[in-house]
Amino acid sequence: MKTRILILMLFTGLSLPVLAQQPAQQRVTDQNTALHAMQPDYKVPYGPMKVEDISAVLTRIFNFLDVSTPPKMIDRQTNSEITDLTKLTPGANFAPGVYRLISYEWGVAYGAMLLAGEVTGDSKYTDYTTKRMNLIGSVAKYYKAQQPAQPATQQGLQQGGSPVRSVLEPRALDDAGSMCAAMIKTYNINKNQDLRPLIDNYINFISTKQQRLSDGTLSRNRPLPNALWLDDLYMSVPTLAQMGKLTGENKYFDDACKQVLHFSQRMFNKDKGLYMHGWIQDMNPHPEFYWARCNGWALLTMCELLDVLPADHPSREIILEQYRDHVRGIASFQTGLGFWHQLIDRNDSYLETSATAIFTYCIAHGINNGWLDAQANGPMAVLGWNAVSTKVNDKGEVEGTCVGTGMAFDPAFYYNRPVNVAAAHGYGPVIMAGAEIMKLMKNWQIVINDSAVMFYKTGTDWRSNR
Repeated sequence: MKTRILILMLFTGLSLPVLAQQPAQQRVTDQNTALHAMQPDYKVPYGPMKVEDISAVLTRIFNFLDVSTPPKMIDRQTNSEITDLTKLTPGANFAPGVYRLISYEWGVAYGAMLLAGEVTGDSKYTDYTTKRMNLIGSVAKYYKAQQPAQPATQQGLQQGGSPVRSVLEPRALDDAGSMCAAMIKTYNINKNQDLRPLIDNYINFISTKQQRLSDGTLSRNRPLPNALWLDDLYMSVPTLAQMGKLTGENKYFDDACKQVLHFSQRMFNKDKGLYMHGWIQDMNPHPEFYWARCNGWALLTMCELLDVLPADHPSREIILEQYRDHVRGIASFQTGLGFWHQLIDRNDSYLETSATAIFTYCIAHGINNGWLDAQANGPMAVLGWNAVSTKVNDKGEVEGTCVGTGMAFDPAFYYNRPVNVAAAHGYGPVIMAGAEIMKLMKNWQIVINDSAVMFYKTGTDWRSNR
């Protein structure tokens, strides 16, 4: 009988008095909820950053790189450290690390560390670059003295090659441009006289030895004859610009401007506001692939040139307008996560970190220098940094960076380039982006107003705009 009563209560609902006492969840309506103020489900942090959070990201990267790129020399035979650089031998080499001390990617990192030191006031960043540049200068001085008696080719056979071959005998813009620009910036700080001959050697290669088209445009014969690589703007123009500043000679500024204008005439799609990656003379019709990082190199090139180009230079205004046109093109392709795609205009290609970091830096830098409107472009830079910061893991490694990439004329090549934390291309750009965003935060109030990121001049009462 008791069992029958229990079953009856279950079916009639008489057994649920406790549940019935709990209030039902209120239905959200336009009358009871301020719908515009509801918290969106952002996949990447949205809104203004804190200086201490950016600083923490930069510190993680620094700590990782400081350990993984040791500024030491070892003896190849004994694998023991050479602490006295006056006692180098032909068997001396840089201590192995995760990343090379001499490469175009590390030229970017050296310049980024100098910027971080300037913005934060923390000398550890500046010391990172000066310590390694001084080491390179000392080693290059030693090996240069050995060359008459032991040519580099013979060294290569007997000792495994000179560790500073690309400094003493650059054979491509990749060897010369980025490293030389960072070396000039370092020389301006420490006046290390061991660096000046290396700077002159680099610039001599760029100005007199690198292949050029008949109109003076820097070119390569790889992968096809008379090829322009957009990357080569960064591998040449910042060095030419820095050399113009160092020497006061206009010929360097003139050549730098010529490269930007000649590359832009051939490779900039005005409708999209983007550059194609590669251009081959006489190829017609010409495939156009808008690889993200090379667009970053082009935009960064214009920033570096505008930083030092005299105000009265006849090409300054047209280059400034080219920079702005490129920013407008880039802006139209930023994703809702803050990143840009590997192929910028193809949403099914992967999201790429290094390019996103470069774009973030260049946009923030343009605002800080008065080239761009802060209220129109600032939120884009904030969104970019928030995205990039999620790619720095607890070890200080930068994730999601495309490895080194050649020129191609099919989409599969770009879609399938690997990403790897060992890709050196991501570290300098992320440091630069973080440092420049920190500088931006000193100049502007970045706040959430009506649920969106807004920029207001420092010292104004932004609440009056609510």
